[in-house]
Amino acid sequence: MNIEELREYCLSQKNATEDMPFEDEILVFKVLGKWFAVIDLNDSELTISVKCDPDKAIELREQYHCVKAAWHFNKKYWNSITLNHGMNDETVKYWIKHSITEVVKKLPRKTQSEFWKNT
Repeated sequence: MNIEELREYCLSQKNATEDMPFEDEILVFKVLGKWFAVIDLNDSELTISVKCDPDKAIELREQYHCVKAAWHFNKKYWNSITLNHGMNDETVKYWIKHSITEVVKKLPRKTQSEFWKNT
């Protein structure tokens, strides 16, 4: 998976938008205004950071050597996945969707209901 495929997949998610808040250094993907994925464009290897349930975050780090706690976020909830190092594209896509679910779970119930309607 390359950066354009990753970007395209993130933007294909319901209500997903992108932003570049730090002068072309970091590409941020949001759902309903909240971050669900981050790509550091200055990193030598393609890495995406995603939000995880805390137990799943630890499980993911233990299962894959290409996953580390995200240095730029709360390490309890965010993981950085280095792509093309042992995790297939479908698994990366699963964790992106998981990240969106984790973000939406933290929103007010009415917003959650609206989001999940027609999904």
